[in-house]
Amino acid sequence: MSVPGDHPLGLRERKKIKLRRTIQAEAMRLFRSEGYDRTTVEQIVAAAETSTTTFYRYFPTKEDVVLSDEYDPLFERIVGERPAGEPLHASVLAGTTAVVAAATADAEGRAYTLARLRLAADVPAIQARQAVEDRKTYAAVARVLAARSGRPVDDYRLRLTATALTAVQFEAARYWAERGGVDDLADLVAQAITGLAPLLDALGTGSD
Repeated sequence: MSVPGDHPLGLRERKKIKLRRTIQAEAMRLFRSEGYDRTTVEQIVAAAETSTTTFYRYFPTKEDVVLSDEYDPLFERIVGERPAGEPLHASVLAGTTAVVAAATADAEGRAYTLARLRLAADVPAIQARQAVEDRKTYAAVARVLAARSGRPVDDYRLRLTATALTAVQFEAARYWAERGGVDDLADLVAQAITGLAPLLDALGTGSD
């Protein structure tokens, strides 16, 4: 799902966001009723009242309609706006908290996020495509840590920390989905990041 930035969007951009969300919503509805494998792109575009050309402009593959969102840019923006000198783990926690809030803002959003995570866990084709999205998320995390710590993005300690942070966030989301969303996702993510606080804060101070 797209998450608006901190600037007003023009009419054209709002229409794009609305169409993107409509395609994803109709796709998820069909996946629930027909099953992922039995649902075709043609069925999705018919339900969304658009074209296959438009679908592929937004989503290169059917798997992307499940995996695509704008949470990485949101994370980068929120962390980038945190006060200078704030402990790095606190800045990271603020960013991930914003992502969780966007993904579970209401009952509909929570159900949508849960459905996405379950599909990602159950469908081999989505699992394969997930690796591409994981690398994008890792790159976003590494950029954030580099910007906040002053270390280069290819610094070894930074790479280790970015890998660990990406992994624990994904694991918190998977655990939440496996348990049917009964836990507080924000609390699970906070526990994960708190566990990495010494590693993050040492990175932020430049300690080796």
